[in-house]
Amino acid sequence: MSDHLDTSLPLEYQSEQSRLNIFGFWIFLGAEIALFATLFATYFVLSGMTAGGPSQLDLFKEKDVMIETILLLVSSFTCGLAIFSMRNHNKNAMLAWFIITLLLGAGFIYFELHEFIDYVHEGATMQTSAFLSGFFVLLGTHGAHVTLGILWGILLIIQVVRNGLNPVTSRKFFIISLYWHFLDVVWIFIFTFVYLGGLIQ
Repeated sequence: MSDHLDTSLPLEYQSEQSRLNIFGFWIFLGAEIALFATLFATYFVLSGMTAGGPSQLDLFKEKDVMIETILLLVSSFTCGLAIFSMRNHNKNAMLAWFIITLLLGAGFIYFELHEFIDYVHEGATMQTSAFLSGFFVLLGTHGAHVTLGILWGILLIIQVVRNGLNPVTSRKFFIISLYWHFLDVVWIFIFTFVYLGGLIQ
């Protein structure tokens, strides 16, 4: 059965299959919200259980967290520029902005890993206390999602280079943009309630 294209809609919404896939991904993000809500709840329950080990005030460094936050917020902005370029059928600009997005995401992962290594050197590991177990699981899950997004994005870039910009590749890019913005929102919650909350408690 042929899929009629509605050219009055943005490129990623022109086919019925694309609209269904995008709707399905919104449902997937609902499950992701449930996952992170559970991890946040677990962290907050365990956050005071330091077992004599380092606490939030002992570990968290404002400078490191701000660098990570800026990188991820800027990457969300460049991801939006990539989608804007895509809707204007500017493939080269879209690819350029999306490559910048992935590089910023890679920078975020680098600084997060550096932060974790510093914590371990200070004697703060998952085995040290319940607080640190909850902390590392929450942030590690988010970091793993960002890493997956980077790898996924690289594959999509290869597809666009090979196949050009069409309703299928544009739908895939739009879906990964939803995923990337979702991770940015999750990080805002981490930054606000985990880091800032831990520093002012």
